[in-house]
Amino acid sequence: MDKLLFGALPYVLLAVGIVGAIYRYNSNRFTWSSQSSQFLENRTLFFGSFPWHYGIMTILLAHFVGFLIPSSVLAWNSVPVRLYIFEASGLALGFLALFGLLALTYRRLTNSRAKAVTSGWDVFLLIVLIIQVVTGLANALLYRWGSNWYAASAAPWMWSVIKLNPEVDYVANLPLFTKVHIFNAMLIVLLIPFTRLAHLFTINIYKYLVRPYQVVRWYGRDPKTENIIQYK
Repeated sequence: MDKLLFGALPYVLLAVGIVGAIYRYNSNRFTWSSQSSQFLENRTLFFGSFPWHYGIMTILLAHFVGFLIPSSVLAWNSVPVRLYIFEASGLALGFLALFGLLALTYRRLTNSRAKAVTSGWDVFLLIVLIIQVVTGLANALLYRWGSNWYAASAAPWMWSVIKLNPEVDYVANLPLFTKVHIFNAMLIVLLIPFTRLAHLFTINIYKYLVRPYQVVRWYGRDPKTENIIQYK
């Protein structure tokens, strides 16, 4: 099973994600940007969007650094105080992201106006993202020192997949929550061409964080959803 999930399936999921994203861009590139729903409901969106985006982007940046230079992460963690600070910061950011994601999910499922423009893909994506964040927090709380095992096991496995020589032994003996976390991350890549995640490729992260207020015109078939709003 490990050879199937972490030896063969990564190539299938990555291929579908990449080919699907290219096809979607060429066939209907105007759907890449995520439709704004802020004018439909703003208060819960504010308290969900900011914690989610700031928390998850910082965590993804840390994962990316650990993937590129795992030896530097292990060297940093060799000093206990630095390890504690790194782990505590990651855990705090994880809870921040979870709070924001739960707020966004609550908004999508309970607010009648936001729910009217929520598709089945949106709900499925929210479920997958919640699983990803929860399993990440479970790894941090139950097994500890996740940055060490990520740099020592997950990163080498990912490099072996890229080199077309998957070394499944790196992840075969990892705990169940860890395996679910890794597999779910691959599933998220698969979902990119089919969900709002496609807008990740259109965002200028710096401008997104510091951009000024702008006017957005959002149209829907239902006349009730047509509006203009000033938002940040």
